[in-house]
Amino acid sequence: MIILIFIKKTMSLCPTCFEPVEAEVYEEDGKIWIKKECPEHGNFNNTYWTNAELYKRVNNYNPSIKPIKNPQVDASSNEEGLGCPNNCGLCSDHETATVLGLIDVTNRCNLKCPICFANAAVSKRLFEPSVDEIRQMLRNLRDLNPTPTPAIQYAGGEPTIRKDLPELIKIAKEEGFSHTQIATNGLRLARKESFAKELLDAGLNTVYLAFDGVTEEPYINNRGKNLLPQKIQAIENCRKAGLGVVLVPTLVKGINNDQVGDIIQFAIKNIDIVHGVNFQPVSFAGRTPQDQVEEQRITMPDFIDLVHTQTDDQVDEDDFYPPAAAEPISRFIGALEGEEPSVTLNCHQHCGIATYIFIDEGKIIPVTRFIDVDRFMNFLDENAERLEDGGFGIKPRVLARATREITKILDRNKTPESLDISKILVNVFKDRSYEALADFHHNSLLISCMHFMDPFNFDEDRIKKCVIHYAVTDGRIIPFCTMNSMYRQEIEDEFSVPFEKGQKSKLKE
Repeated sequence: MIILIFIKKTMSLCPTCFEPVEAEVYEEDGKIWIKKECPEHGNFNNTYWTNAELYKRVNNYNPSIKPIKNPQVDASSNEEGLGCPNNCGLCSDHETATVLGLIDVTNRCNLKCPICFANAAVSKRLFEPSVDEIRQMLRNLRDLNPTPTPAIQYAGGEPTIRKDLPELIKIAKEEGFSHTQIATNGLRLARKESFAKELLDAGLNTVYLAFDGVTEEPYINNRGKNLLPQKIQAIENCRKAGLGVVLVPTLVKGINNDQVGDIIQFAIKNIDIVHGVNFQPVSFAGRTPQDQVEEQRITMPDFIDLVHTQTDDQVDEDDFYPPAAAEPISRFIGALEGEEPSVTLNCHQHCGIATYIFIDEGKIIPVTRFIDVDRFMNFLDENAERLEDGGFGIKPRVLARATREITKILDRNKTPESLDISKILVNVFKDRSYEALADFHHNSLLISCMHFMDPFNFDEDRIKKCVIHYAVTDGRIIPFCTMNSMYRQEIEDEFSVPFEKGQKSKLKE
């Protein structure tokens, strides 16, 4: 007898008309499902997570609610009087600030990838905000109260198509962003050796490089041509410039899900310049037949299984944590500074999963092997509370206690010999600087997975706790998954212009 266990009600989208509909999340046969009914298009029942126990475990890391105090949109102000997700912008119902802002600086691209939503080559319309419009979007992100957005990613389309990209990076620094990155296919970085140095000098911190595999087949399927040689050349040019890289594989079942371990090994071999791999299972934002969605869906539990199997069992399910698990770090550092933390990874616990790995004599050692993560986070929470309560000499006393406690939390027998992790952690808390944190990152590799939603698995609860937001031309700030599931087309239609004869050549640049 199959038992259905009700979990919650939420709002979702009809995958056919994209209208909001009520939905129910439930457990059945060890999996988590989401079902809904559209009055016009019928019933839909889709996989949410393929591992119910993991779904429940990450629920133990329920993120805090820290809404912005100056929302751009009143949640109840739309004509129909409907709530989320009908009136994004950020609205007054949103429960988190923007940790990473995105700006699409163009919809032009030098590729025609079938799995991408850049569409200038198809629509023959140009969406390309001016420098002044981009500066205003940056200011909108920085004006969020009480937490100005600290990081910005220029995306598209292909942002390197814009010849003024270095200027746009400089403008982001001028407007106060501490971290800047570009999402790129890497073709221009590969073709022009000096380009990486030019971007670094402008203030770029990270290249977010699309990287679908270590053989030619995934590129031919996902991108239409073999781009592996250009990817490797782009990484080499970034290495020469000293510009950090994060690999971003788009995972598609039957295309490159068998290369997860190989991609991690490639990152390990290039750990001097590759600082992380952020896997992104493909989201079905278009009108994809439902049976194909279920056949091709990769959920985060599936991803973890792939990592475990393809690293010869060196990385386990328990090594992965949702980003919200790291909230005590932000709270503790904020308490040391005597102010609200500038960055809090309080996104929904089902949005992402991650771990850090270290390499010792060719073996992968997840951070959880030598740090009791839960004990460490509990310690930080307790001492953040002590700092917040105050008292004479509280900061030096707490730091001294932290130094002593770290030795108890660490298993020195399993710590990589080349790594003085206790010294690194103490320095991170004592100095609270980018440089101190960099010592940790330079010795480790972040393995993460962000599973962006589509109309089939859309969950309003996740939207309200999204921390990755698009700034758009009309002044709104829109959560990532609603942007790509609901708003992208109407925004590009409103703010794009038809290509003129002289502009058509830009598609070939």
